[in-house]
Amino acid sequence: MTSVWLRYLTGADIDSLGITHADIVGAVEDVLADHGNGAVVFEPRTHLVPDNGGKGHFNILRGHLSAKRVSGVKVVGDFVSNFERGLPSEMALILLLDPDTGMPRAIVDGTMITEARTGAVTAVGAKYLARPDAKVLGHVGARGTAWWNVVLLDSLFDFDEIRVTSKRPESREDFGRRLSEELGKPVRVCPDVAAALDGADILVEASRLTEPEPLVRKEFLRPGGFLVPYGTISALELDLLDAVEKVVVDNWRESQSGNPRFGALRPQLNAGLLTEDRVHAEIGSVVAGKQPGRENDDERILFWHRGLSTTDVAVADLILHRAEAADVGTMLPYR
Repeated sequence: MTSVWLRYLTGADIDSLGITHADIVGAVEDVLADHGNGAVVFEPRTHLVPDNGGKGHFNILRGHLSAKRVSGVKVVGDFVSNFERGLPSEMALILLLDPDTGMPRAIVDGTMITEARTGAVTAVGAKYLARPDAKVLGHVGARGTAWWNVVLLDSLFDFDEIRVTSKRPESREDFGRRLSEELGKPVRVCPDVAAALDGADILVEASRLTEPEPLVRKEFLRPGGFLVPYGTISALELDLLDAVEKVVVDNWRESQSGNPRFGALRPQLNAGLLTEDRVHAEIGSVVAGKQPGRENDDERILFWHRGLSTTDVAVADLILHRAEAADVGTMLPYR
C-alpha cells in the first residue's frame, strides 16, 4: 500500500518563510482574475452556530483552483470576545487537497492567511476602484484583518494621512502605535468613527458589532470616495447606497448566502435596497478586464467583500510551495 504523508504548517513555520506583502497581494490578484475568467470552482460558504450563548460561530469555506490543481477547505471561528482571553477573534485551519487523487497535501494554520488575504482583497479592490491619487485612509476596527488592510493599502498608495479608530480606547491606541512603528509614519488615532472616516479618500469599516448600528453615514463618503465595509454585523446607515454610484461585490451569490444576520449590507439586501441590478460588477470581472472599475475621479464606489474561499486556498498554496522548497513544517503520516 502506498504511504501518504501530509505537511503540517504552524504559524511559526509560515513566519519563517519570508512571505512578502507583494507575494500575498499578487496571489490574491491572480486568483481574482481566475474568478473573472471562470477558472475556479467556488462553493457557497456555510455556518456552524453552536449553542454557546452567542459567543461565536464557525464559517466553512470550500474552493478549487483549476490552474494550480489544488482544492481546499477552511474552517474559521468568529468569536468577538476572544480578546478577553488573549486570543484572536478569528482562528482558522486550512486543509489543502490533491484534486486528482483526493489525498490530503497539507494542514495549514489559516489565522494569518485569513487576515492577510482579507487585507489583500481590500487592497486589490482599491487598486481597481479607488482614485489612484488617494492620499487619506480612514479605518474603523483594530482586529487582525484591520492590520493587513492598512499595511497592504499603504504599500500601494503610500498615504499622506492614516486615521484609525475602534470601540475600545486601549485597542485603537495600541493599533495606531503598532502601525506607526511598522509603516514609519504618523498614524492618527481618532476618538470616533466620524473623525476617522469623514472625507477620507478610502474608507474601510471592519468593526466587530454584535447588533446592527449605523456608524457609517452617507455624508462621510465624498465625491471620489471609495468605501469598503465588511463587518460581520452591519455598521452602515440603511440609506447609504443613495450616496453610491457603483456597488462592486466579490461574488453576488455569496452576498446572499449564509445566516441572514451576517454581512455588512444584509439590512440593505433584506429591505430590497440592494438587488442584482444594483450591482455594477463582481471584482473578478474587473480584475480580469471584462468590466470597468473606476471610470472617473468623482465616482463614489462601494466594494463589499464577504470572503472568497479561493483566496484562502491561493495564499495557502503559495505558502505550501515555499515550505516544500525550504523543507519547513512537520510531516505527518496519513496512512
